[in-house]
Amino acid sequence: MEDLSFFESYGIVAAALITVAVLLVMRQKLRTSPAVETTPENSELLYIPDIIETNKIGNAQTIGKREEQDDYFSSSTTKIGTMAVIADGISGLSHGRMASTLAVTVFSREYLKVDDLADIPEYFHKAALISNRAILEQLGGETGGTTLVVGIVSGGLLHWAAVGDSMIILFRDGEFIPINSKHTLETVLEEKYLSGEISKEEAKENPNRNQLVNYLGYGGFKSMEVGDPVSLQANDTIILCSDGVYDALTEVEMEQILMRGLPPQDAAEEMISLIERKSYKHQDNATVIILQMD
Repeated sequence: MEDLSFFESYGIVAAALITVAVLLVMRQKLRTSPAVETTPENSELLYIPDIIETNKIGNAQTIGKREEQDDYFSSSTTKIGTMAVIADGISGLSHGRMASTLAVTVFSREYLKVDDLADIPEYFHKAALISNRAILEQLGGETGGTTLVVGIVSGGLLHWAAVGDSMIILFRDGEFIPINSKHTLETVLEEKYLSGEISKEEAKENPNRNQLVNYLGYGGFKSMEVGDPVSLQANDTIILCSDGVYDALTEVEMEQILMRGLPPQDAAEEMISLIERKSYKHQDNATVIILQMD
């Protein structure tokens, strides 16, 4: 009886050891499973809420030759991903600083309430409507407003929205890929030229071609541009900037800075430093945010 009891105990211990070994092998296989490419179609299934993106971020700005800094920006990282936003208060109108600050504050505050990847488009639209209404209330019938671009890097995707003429640009393999369109009369004129409504000369020579046709703080504002998420690749660089940056720097100059492999903060400071060295007589406020994918 004693011998049988010994073998029963030995069998239980052996079974436990085998079970532990099987569990260890299964965990190792899960750790070494190859990554699946993330696309807009399957991103919802692949999204893991507790993982924070590992991208790096940098930012810089200059007041230029203006008396007031009307650009305002912010970034925030949550379990959803990294959000970056720039607003450019409209120069030449009153209260540009108030409008840009208020809009960025609203977008930053509302982003902290997003707890599901599927809610990002709704967040963009809701934050825009809240911002527009709040700016109009602050203006009290006076003129003012702001452009705004916002991007969220999450699950290998860039979610984005824009209103006005600030830009989101993807720098990939030495090429600049514009993500959003400019909401200016220039874009409207180009569309009319392409449809045959006006001549090429009429489109190019219109003195109001840089006039904004959609912005926050505009009484006729209905919605902002919200695009399909963009699939990101390793080493992609995302640039958010106000028009004071892309009006002052050529693509070649921006490329030369980005190709040096600098950390995003250093690259952003290099861009702004180059703008300041140019010292254009009418240099606008300029702000840039750079997100670098690992």
